[in-house]
Amino acid sequence: MTAFQDADPSITALALRDARYAVQEDVGQGDLTASLVPRGEARALVVAREAAVICGAPWVEAVVHTLDPSAQITWHCREGERCAPDQNVVEIRGDARGLLTAERTALNFLQLLSAVATKTAVYVDAVRGTRAQIVDTRKTVPGLRLAQKYAVRTGGGTNHRIGLFDAILIKENHIAAAGGIRAAMAAVAQVTAPMQFVELEVETLNELDEGLAAGARMILLDNMDLPTLREAVRRNDAMGDQRAVLEISGGVTLQSVRALAETGVDRISVGGLTKDVKAIDFSMRFQAA
Repeated sequence: MTAFQDADPSITALALRDARYAVQEDVGQGDLTASLVPRGEARALVVAREAAVICGAPWVEAVVHTLDPSAQITWHCREGERCAPDQNVVEIRGDARGLLTAERTALNFLQLLSAVATKTAVYVDAVRGTRAQIVDTRKTVPGLRLAQKYAVRTGGGTNHRIGLFDAILIKENHIAAAGGIRAAMAAVAQVTAPMQFVELEVETLNELDEGLAAGARMILLDNMDLPTLREAVRRNDAMGDQRAVLEISGGVTLQSVRALAETGVDRISVGGLTKDVKAIDFSMRFQAA
């Protein structure tokens, strides 16, 4: 039994799609080196060389089963759990050639998605006790956005919009092109497509006041210093039931995120969760079956 026989079908399907493309990219017409190895059962252990939040198991399983449908996979550290350095994360039994061919692609998914989940967890821990949620952005690896956003959720973060199609984010250039904040907000009523939210980006307190007066209920505070952020929160809270959800964006680091959260904002978006990640070090070691 694998860890993901009862997984979210949408995640399983996503992982299979990504895995098939990645395997084809790597294998092409065949693994020349693996063809030198006699067929037969092999046992492989994946070991974490550093502490991490494990993420990517559906992708690992999809890669392995694409190359050996009968392979048996046993997870010793489940999705979303924290592993220690030198801990055995997963054991795989299957055809030796299939496992050798799967090794690099499976580890590529595991190291990237675990890196995103681990970094997210560090940021989530840093703001614990405040009302701020850690939120991702669209700064993702092309073609792997949904996988990376899944990893953010696994690390305890929150997804922002998936793309340009499922929410409205009115930024500086949109405001200029539309003729101002009020004009841009008024134009929202003409959009008939379903959307998660409408968010307005502002850079000054005057723009915040104008956005609140125009009915904005989700506002992105761009690159404001701490005193300005605290005043923005005060003005917003004074709106009572009409207050907006306030989000911070721009230049957020692990060193600054706690102080930003303590201003009282609701969300802090961090592009580095998916853009500036260092792969977690995993290795696969073959042993006697």
